[in-house]
Amino acid sequence: MESVGRLMSFDLSFYNGKRVFVTGHTGFKGSWLCKILTGAGAVVTGYALEPPTNPSLFEIAGIEKDITSVIGDICDLNSLKAAFDAAQPEIVLHLAAQPIVRESYKDPLNTYRTNVMGTVNILECIRQSDCVRSFLNVTTDKVYLNREWEWGYREDEMLDGFDPYSNSKSCSELVTHSYKRSFFSDGRVAISTARAGNVIGGGDFASDRIIPDCVRAAMNGETMIIRNPDSTRPYQHVLEPLYAYLMIAAMQYDNGDYAGWYNVGPDDNDCYRSGDLVKTFAAFWGDDFSWKIQSDNGPHEASFLKLDCSKLKSTFGWKPRWNLAEAVKYTVECTKAYANKKNIAEVMTKQIEVFLGK
Repeated sequence: MESVGRLMSFDLSFYNGKRVFVTGHTGFKGSWLCKILTGAGAVVTGYALEPPTNPSLFEIAGIEKDITSVIGDICDLNSLKAAFDAAQPEIVLHLAAQPIVRESYKDPLNTYRTNVMGTVNILECIRQSDCVRSFLNVTTDKVYLNREWEWGYREDEMLDGFDPYSNSKSCSELVTHSYKRSFFSDGRVAISTARAGNVIGGGDFASDRIIPDCVRAAMNGETMIIRNPDSTRPYQHVLEPLYAYLMIAAMQYDNGDYAGWYNVGPDDNDCYRSGDLVKTFAAFWGDDFSWKIQSDNGPHEASFLKLDCSKLKSTFGWKPRWNLAEAVKYTVECTKAYANKKNIAEVMTKQIEVFLGK
């Protein structure tokens, strides 16, 4: 295995000219990922349903004009395989999912269908091809059996998410492990999963997420309702895990020894209580933002969750670049740019350049 010093110099220029297939490209994370990849010169094909929110970052940032965008259901194997075969990708990044915990209680069937069978379908496409060299399945920090303890979960902890969303992602991990052992033990495709914590950033308009809820309240002049002010989560800017995903996929492309299971999260001091995160948002937004605590007696959600990311750090020399205050600052910057009808694509490009130190 190459030295950590070598890995710390990983550069996105690796992706110049590479054929990359992204599932879930119309979502919040997928849109940012496509923006990074096209900026690096990658040839990107995206496969996903129509954008899941209105407004959507995918549309307001004009992501479609720089990629080949295929609208389709990850659970429709024939449609997926047609798009996959046309793209002939070298690298596959699997982000397509039903990602909301509360929605998974309302519609567990679709959650399992999308998150489990969607993973099976993309792995089937890879199994039946000879073009792919690197596959990364993006899951979540919620895949672990959450014992509410104060230290971070490591990659060898038990996988057993509580709610349908978390559990379906645990299943997605297990599907990936099985396919890797059953069909790719010869190393022809390097396969990894990345278990990321909660992300924030400009352009997230999803429901039942704390920063998008803050954004909606701020833009509409309403009072933000905090359901669980003491819930503690590992928050990070969306660019943090995306860079890590791209690094893992690139490094295992050249050396299959790097394939494995990786936690991707912030440092311990950026595991914030929800109430403190809202206060940080308020500080950057301005005096016209208000909030109050009001429980809605919703379904079970974990109250404490933290990741141990030492494996990612020791293997790749990786470390977070922005602390949470900076992440909130850039989220507010992008949001206010959207509110003032500025060019969001240009704002995204500038933030990516700042993040990469250019």
